[in-house]
Amino acid sequence: MFPRMHCLAKVALALQGGGRRYIGLTCLNGVRTLTRGLSNSGAAERGETHNNENELYDIIISGGGMVGTAMACSLGMDPNLEGKKILLLEAGNRKVMDTVPESYSTRVSSVSPGSATLLSGIGAWDHIVNMRCKPYQRMQVWDACSDALITFDKENLEDEMAYIVENDVIVAALTKQLETLPDNVKVQYRTKVVKYVWPMSYQAAGSIPWVQVKLANGETLQTKLLIGADGSNSMVRKEAGIPTVKWNYDQSAVVAVLHLSEPTENNVAWQRFLPTGPIAMLPLSDTMSSLVWSTSHQHAEELLEQDEESFVDAINSAFWSNDNHSELIETAGSLFRTALSFLMPAGSSARQLPPSVASIGPKSRVTFPLGMGHASEYIRHRVALIGDAAHRVHPLAGQGANLGFGDVAFLTQVLSQASFNGQDLGAMQHLLEYETERQRHNLPMMAAIDLMKRLYSTNSAPVVLLRTLGLQATNAVPPVKEQIMAFASK
Repeated sequence: MFPRMHCLAKVALALQGGGRRYIGLTCLNGVRTLTRGLSNSGAAERGETHNNENELYDIIISGGGMVGTAMACSLGMDPNLEGKKILLLEAGNRKVMDTVPESYSTRVSSVSPGSATLLSGIGAWDHIVNMRCKPYQRMQVWDACSDALITFDKENLEDEMAYIVENDVIVAALTKQLETLPDNVKVQYRTKVVKYVWPMSYQAAGSIPWVQVKLANGETLQTKLLIGADGSNSMVRKEAGIPTVKWNYDQSAVVAVLHLSEPTENNVAWQRFLPTGPIAMLPLSDTMSSLVWSTSHQHAEELLEQDEESFVDAINSAFWSNDNHSELIETAGSLFRTALSFLMPAGSSARQLPPSVASIGPKSRVTFPLGMGHASEYIRHRVALIGDAAHRVHPLAGQGANLGFGDVAFLTQVLSQASFNGQDLGAMQHLLEYETERQRHNLPMMAAIDLMKRLYSTNSAPVVLLRTLGLQATNAVPPVKEQIMAFASK
């Protein structure tokens, strides 16, 4: 097993088995953190500047985006946190979407039912549905090196399995909801943080027990709890001295907006594992889909430079070509599939064929590098990390945004209970509860995604045979598929 994957697997097993979470974390980062106590180093405002010098907030969220803005909405709408002073710091401009753009964005997320429930509970889901989102009822995943496939769907095909939503639409809907909150929830746009000052380990004369947030405009704010929602290159995480295990996959994702050859219901998400990486086609409308093609850096650059016709041909070939098939693997897979059909006659799903692509949206081809990252700790005294600041995953399972929304839901629950009990919001006691629960969910998911990525990144015959049989066996046992879907839907 790959060394990093071995560490992640040990972490998952330790956490699932109820062991101390530090056992797995030591394996993850190779460095034992010596202390957990302290780190070692409403109406939203429309972007106006205010003199908040040394103003004390109960909670400051550093970083907007989907997860940070959802965190602000979730906290602001919790009845137990009513009256708590909450501030969201966003480096960019306020995201306004009075009318939905005619063209689709290239950056989209697969929103699980659990995430949709969170967004509904904070009042943003209706805005999203009214703007633009596309539900799908089925997902088909198959191997480019064999005929093995697995189909995930709901027992009732009228139920949504997940929703494809543009990231910009999610942020715009959350921003709109922010403006309906009471005055105790504020937002400062176009605000850059330049330094964080952490409380000392002892109360020296004149010392401040809160986190200080120094802004580029010269202001200094104070907070009882700082929530880092500032992405995979989190300044909060780095300045708090929280170690992170991370690596690059030597892959880039090519994303684009696709125009289909003919209108369909387009309610299926398609993903095929090529030896160079997975390619996925996610529904946007009856005539359009979103492409996420993970491949080598060199191939990604070649795809960007191709003319539109060649690029479209490459996409269709990636979904339809059988050039990587092996006669030996096909024979073995066929025999195994026949045996499974006798043992589990109702288990296998019918194969569907993906739609063909006719063209791409103008200027919609973009590429970005892929990697994995995980903070060894999600919390410190008066600090909590959420979203990509705590964990970064490969897009093959579409779980990046959902893991972040799960962080939002549980951290809100923990802080709500702490406030109800009259506890200090920045205390370690309940922050540890957040860390424990979220790592027990996130680490097994990340380990599975990393293993899947590595398992399908080869066309070695023994590995192809192994995954072919495994995929077919999983597809033939509905209870196993249901468990996978239930875990991914949270």
